Amino acid sequence: MDYELSFQAEKIFVHRWPHNTPEWSQEIKSKLDLTINKKVGIKNVIVLNDSINIEDFKFHNLIKIGISIPFFKDECRMIFECQFDGLFAHIHITKKGGNYIEILSDLIAWKKRFFPDDSN
Repeated sequence: MDYELSFQAEKIFVHRWPHNTPEWSQEIKSKLDLTINKKVGIKNVIVLNDSINIEDFKFHNLIKIGISIPFFKDECRMIFECQFDGLFAHIHITKKGGNYIEILSDLIAWKKRFFPDDSN
């Protein structure tokens, strides 16, 4: 059975990680800035079995997935390492207000189901 969770996040930041991986081209950096990092407003996130789509990018080989609620904030965050287009990345997703508790619960259940050995 295929899994899919769609939600909209107000803040997403994608950057190269680890630093000993291949540099990103200026074209990739510009596209990420335009469609995700510096885009004002909401961004579409689709969580699938073993990958995450954010706007026009598909991120796979997910590891070190962290899901949490920061103290004193009405939001949830997910941070993870991944790959896309042969490149390595670290992604921070912030879902503010609204149904963030439901999204948090769904993300935790997704991680337990599809990444049971990821203890981070």
